[in-house]
Amino acid sequence: MLIAAKILLTLATLGYSAIPAMFDSNETHVTNPSFPGHARFHIVWQVSSYVYVALLALYLIWSAVASRDMYAGTLVSQVNPAPTFKWNLAGLKFQTDANMSLFAPALILVGLGAWALAQA
Repeated sequence: MLIAAKILLTLATLGYSAIPAMFDSNETHVTNPSFPGHARFHIVWQVSSYVYVALLALYLIWSAVASRDMYAGTLVSQVNPAPTFKWNLAGLKFQTDANMSLFAPALILVGLGAWALAQA
């Protein structure tokens, strides 16, 4: 389940970095002639910051996964596993560990926010 959490974190990270970089790098923001040059500078600075923070986050998330064999690490603790959340959504019963239970709704919120912005 932890790999699923890492995938969700990756998607959320791309949501706050790659998507704004794509949508703000055009005439609506970065090259908007009605924006003062200094405002455009701050837009590029802000979007670049998000991209670089995201690259660092992705590196930290996935390098820990990729290097776990070097230090005998596991994705799930066999001694003290994450608590299980039990769900009953409209009669559909299932369970997830705490990581999935926290990161999946966060990803859904990020996705809904991105969708709402795209509709605006």
